[in-house]
Amino acid sequence: MSVTRAASPTDLGELRTLLVDACAQATVPPPALLAEAVTRDLVHVAEHDGELLGCVVAEMPSPAHLRLTAVAVRAGSRREGVAARLVTELVRSFPRGGAGEPPLISALVRTDAVAVTRLLLACGFIGTRIMRSDGDLLVYFQYKSRVEYLDPDARHLVPVKAREQLVESLAPSDHAVTALVTLGGEPAFEIARFEQDDPATLQSGEAAAGIAFSGSILAAITFLLGFAFSSGRFPDDVRLLLIGATFSTVLSLIVYASASGELARIRSNSFGKIMKWGNVLSEYGGVFPFLISLPVTYAQASGNAWTTMVLAVLLSAAIAWYERSEFSIAHRFQRSRTEVALTILTAVSPTVGAALISAEVTSWPWTLALTGTLAARTWLYLFRRGAEAGVAERRQWQFRG
Repeated sequence: MSVTRAASPTDLGELRTLLVDACAQATVPPPALLAEAVTRDLVHVAEHDGELLGCVVAEMPSPAHLRLTAVAVRAGSRREGVAARLVTELVRSFPRGGAGEPPLISALVRTDAVAVTRLLLACGFIGTRIMRSDGDLLVYFQYKSRVEYLDPDARHLVPVKAREQLVESLAPSDHAVTALVTLGGEPAFEIARFEQDDPATLQSGEAAAGIAFSGSILAAITFLLGFAFSSGRFPDDVRLLLIGATFSTVLSLIVYASASGELARIRSNSFGKIMKWGNVLSEYGGVFPFLISLPVTYAQASGNAWTTMVLAVLLSAAIAWYERSEFSIAHRFQRSRTEVALTILTAVSPTVGAALISAEVTSWPWTLALTGTLAARTWLYLFRRGAEAGVAERRQWQFRG
């Protein structure tokens, strides 16, 4: 079994021999460029018992762009997955940009280089356009770093030999080579059409959904707060909790409105950060205080301790399930032991609060503990965690002065 690693300067002589033996002369990097690539960790090799079995060489024309220039595997080690492991390792080792945006990883391949084309397609690349160089027809392959959707009814096959048809098929910007198949005993490209999304429209819909959700929660909290003030037996500490929930929900509405303004101007690429603030404030400052206050409200309205406790236990179970589900805000962030403890405290809060109210025991310690728990979770997600899962993967606008 071969092992893969980054090449070292001591490998240069054997690397050069491997590339000359396994690659076309035009694709072999000059000695100076090969040495520079090794120094910058842009060459990965596979070896077995001290012998190099294969290598992949790249160059970095800009800090966020990696171009694969050569892939070589010894004749006796081909069709064993060596090249695929090398390409995959090099792609994974390339760092992301400063703002978290995925890097650009590309390769240029002759249309008749079937083996290399099949390798790149298997490693997550797609061919997006045709380029011409010294009479050769080259397919520009690019690594897909984000999920996009194919139109299942807009696919067709183009034989590798049909050069002009291939040029015509890849002319639209939403068409790409996504597979290499056999047609009539000859290799053929599968051309597919990608659904073109509009980032501004998608983000606008997300901001509008946030505003609508927070507005609905604010209406519910306001109604509950009105009942709290109309009841002379409603605990003052719970009234304060609902007032804080109202403030936090209004603040989340302001934040969502700011996200809409950022979207309209598209200047600072901060839409994801703004939405994180709105999502966290609306959930831990509005939704959870509102839900946890429901058993208290029911206890005041019904005066039935038994049904109050049943409602509180069911609500605690529902919150615990939600916290563990993929729908929760917490699911979008990396979890720690501290966060798990805070999650448990949040889930048991309805049961503890309802028990204190039913027993007519002072609930101030419970309210302070709940407020501290939700405040700690808000601080944790806003200041100690990165972007929400998926947000950093979104397209980043770039500006040139």
